[in-house]
Amino acid sequence: MSKIVFATGNPNKISEVNDLLAGHFEVLGLTDIGCPLDLPETSPTIPENALQKARYVYENYSVDCFSEDTGLEIEALGGEPGVFSARYAGEGKNAEDNMNLVLRKMEGETNRKARFYTVIALILDGKEHLFEGIAEGTIRNERSGTAGFGYDPIFQPDGFGVTFAELTKAEKNAISHRGKAVRKLIDFLASLNN
Repeated sequence: MSKIVFATGNPNKISEVNDLLAGHFEVLGLTDIGCPLDLPETSPTIPENALQKARYVYENYSVDCFSEDTGLEIEALGGEPGVFSARYAGEGKNAEDNMNLVLRKMEGETNRKARFYTVIALILDGKEHLFEGIAEGTIRNERSGTAGFGYDPIFQPDGFGVTFAELTKAEKNAISHRGKAVRKLIDFLASLNN
């Protein structure tokens, strides 16, 4: 089975993607190649951040790799937290603090529309490819559920009466932004073997 490096140190993301790529690729994380876990993320957009991280790994470790960047975009907040989702409440990347800040800013707001936006940047044999995934939904007034990670306890996907944090991993992967982007990545990689 071919190996590919997922340019992240987030074990939750690696686990989700490993489940989706099972049987296609063995996914390695940054620790597997001796790369520092905190890659540069200084670009102003989600696609550029994803490319920045993938380019760093490709240029410094000479391995085929992919990276992803995800943002929660809330309509009533003008698209915030967006590219700053992981660090919304500070550099500590604390999910509880991030959710608290969102809930505080959304107090009394009737427009709860939001979406998760993911971009995967793949560098394969030096060529760059981008794959997008979007999950539309709403922001809950309070947390619900214990599964998942990040903003999952306050994000309710359209068509569901529960949050991402109340779905099983398989249920979430079937409809999530990251799941959609990874399936596009899988389809692309599979097309290379035909």
